[in-house]
Amino acid sequence: MGNFKEDIAAAEAFVFDVDGVFTDGGIIPVPGDDFIRRYNAKDGYAVAYAIRMGYKICIISGGRGALLRLRMEKLGVTKMYLDCMDKIAAMEEFFTENGINPEHAIYMGDDIPDLECMRAVGIPVCPADAVSEVIEASRYVSEYAGGRGCVRDIIEQVLRAHGCWAADSKGVNGSKCVASR
Repeated sequence: MGNFKEDIAAAEAFVFDVDGVFTDGGIIPVPGDDFIRRYNAKDGYAVAYAIRMGYKICIISGGRGALLRLRMEKLGVTKMYLDCMDKIAAMEEFFTENGINPEHAIYMGDDIPDLECMRAVGIPVCPADAVSEVIEASRYVSEYAGGRGCVRDIIEQVLRAHGCWAADSKGVNGSKCVASR
């Protein structure tokens, strides 16, 4: 483990919790065993852009629902573990399937169920409003709260470190800069 900027330059993959990371943690139950969540469009843009650049992104959440799955699918996320109560097993499976070294992985979580995963990666990070235990376990605390741009913050930092952020100013469809992962 070197300094933070050097380590994010070696990042191969992102693993994110959802509620409290992509959202402010608020959920509105709706009929049919689903929930309405509010997402930040800039976080979504960063996820879609990182995927286009060749980065692996995995969602591991205790949350569930067709609307959550649909949101992530629209962004291009193909690996999701939803309604997941064993986050560490899910993350280890994702790493094994993709040949990812955990030391070169980022995990962003905000609450107690994320701690085990955060301790198993080289680059644990969190939103500004994470619980104190998660903040203490993090190597980086975003200046942005959950649902307010923390996802974009860490993705943008990694892609900038690789020279891939806004490489051609065309957005998610144009750049030729691809992650060497």
